Amino acid sequence: MKNLVKTAITVITVFIFSEHVRSQAQTSDISQTIEVNISADKVWGEIRKMDNIDKVSSYVATLTWKGPKGVGGERKCTAPDGKGYYVEKIEIFNEDQRFYQWQVKEEIPAKNVHNSFKVVDLGYNKSMIIFRSNYEYVENPNMNAEQLKGFISSATAEIVANYAKLASK
Repeated sequence: MKNLVKTAITVITVFIFSEHVRSQAQTSDISQTIEVNISADKVWGEIRKMDNIDKVSSYVATLTWKGPKGVGGERKCTAPDGKGYYVEKIEIFNEDQRFYQWQVKEEIPAKNVHNSFKVVDLGYNKSMIIFRSNYEYVENPNMNAEQLKGFISSATAEIVANYAKLASK
């Protein structure tokens, strides 16, 4: 009976601790959506390139590509100061669904970062661009969770708007 009580207390303690840790995790899900008077094919034509992020983000000065232009491909994005960078790996690429997803692998104050683009055909030469970002914040001295969320929100809004501009040309 004593062993059963000890086991029950251990299980309860582990459960309470794991729930506490889970509640302390700062996860965010950010979505930027814009409807444009441009065909989905034209918008997707720009987004699917994957190696032109330096053309749509003021936070990326240069980009180097490694591997295939699709699943398994990686891009290293370097900041304008030449010091900061991050590496992304393409996880899903679906031409028919006009969708791709990538994971940020290195150099960002977050973990489990998954971003995606989706272009939805609304008919009549209209489409919707959807950018999603999901991540868990990691404590660091340079940026708190609110600042990171603000940065990602601002950066994604800029990228989505600039892809719409590129596609409209």
